[in-house]
Amino acid sequence: MFTEVGMSKKKGKAVSFDAMVKFFIQYYDLPTKTDIDKLVERIDRLEMLMQDIAAGGVTSGRAARRSGRRKATRPRAATTAADTVYAAMLSFKKGADLADIQAKTGFGEKKLRNIIFRLHKLGRIQRLSRGVYRAKPD
Repeated sequence: MFTEVGMSKKKGKAVSFDAMVKFFIQYYDLPTKTDIDKLVERIDRLEMLMQDIAAGGVTSGRAARRSGRRKATRPRAATTAADTVYAAMLSFKKGADLADIQAKTGFGEKKLRNIIFRLHKLGRIQRLSRGVYRAKPD
């Protein structure tokens, strides 16, 4: 290593403390205050949605996210499609398949499959065999 006399050694730019902290945060994937604030905001929105569902009124998720507040809704019908399907299933004591329920309610196949899935997940109906369901009395 040859160095000439009179030439100073070039030093790198001093690293600032802020730059060093940012490097460690990114390198170790540590959450920042803004990350935590975003999570808290999302949790608050989820809690509000859960309260809306528990109260019986569900707002459009897209509208709630955009405005950050609840959209004015029109009055809900006295019975929902799920209530109609459940009531129809109560009339079949030995259980009913999709065709029986469809004939009783008049709903389309896709809509019925979604409603039956939801009712089964909620525990309001039980599956007797493949495609045959029976309503559990309240």
